[in-house]
Amino acid sequence: MTIDDWSAQLTARVAEQLRRARKEAGLTVAETADACAALGLAMPKTTITNLENGRRNSVDLAEFLVLAEVLAVPPISLLFPLDIAPTVTVLPGREVSVWDGVAWFTGEAPTDKPAPEGTPREFLDTFRAHSDAVATALTSTKLAKERRQKASITLAPARRETLLEAAQGYEQLAFDDCRELRDFRDAMRERGLFPPDLPVQLAFVDQSESGSEDDA
Repeated sequence: MTIDDWSAQLTARVAEQLRRARKEAGLTVAETADACAALGLAMPKTTITNLENGRRNSVDLAEFLVLAEVLAVPPISLLFPLDIAPTVTVLPGREVSVWDGVAWFTGEAPTDKPAPEGTPREFLDTFRAHSDAVATALTSTKLAKERRQKASITLAPARRETLLEAAQGYEQLAFDDCRELRDFRDAMRERGLFPPDLPVQLAFVDQSESGSEDDA
C-alpha cells in the first residue's frame, strides 16, 4: 500500500463515519454547514457533500474537529469506528485490530515498563492516574456521607451505633483518598503540570490546610 492509497482510505473512512453520524443526528448538509459556521468555521455545503461522496480526498484537522462536535461524536470514533470492521490500517502497511488502533492513538497501548519521566506518554499516564484518583475520592466521599446520613435518621440505639461505626470507617477511607489526591495534585504542580479542575464535591481538596488535618 502506497502512502497515497493509505491517505485516500483514511479520508474515505472518516467521510463515511461523518455521513453516518450526520444522518443519525437527523441533520441535512445545509444544517451541518450552518452549525459549523456557528462554531466559527465556515464550511460550504459543497465541501461536506464532496467529502461524503468521495470527491474530496482530504479533510483538515479544523474541519475534522468541528464536524465531530457538530455531529456529537467522539473524534476518535471517526478515525477508528469499532462497529464496521475488525481491523484498521493505522499506517501504510500496518494493520491492527480497531481497538488496538484506538489504544495506539490515545497512548493507552500497554508498555513493558513505565514511560520515562517527561515524555508525552508519561504525561498521559500521569493525568489518567489523576483521573482515577478523582474517581476513587468521589466514590469514598459519597459512601461516607451516605453512611453518616443513614446513622442520623435511625432511631434504634443499637442500629445507630453500628451505623456510626461504619460511617467512621468510610470517613477515614474518604479522608485517606482525598489526602492522596491532594498530594498527587501538589506533585503535578511541582512538575509544572496543570491538574484539571476538581468536581464541586471535591473542591475542598485544593483548599489550604489551616493547621488541622481534619480539613481534608
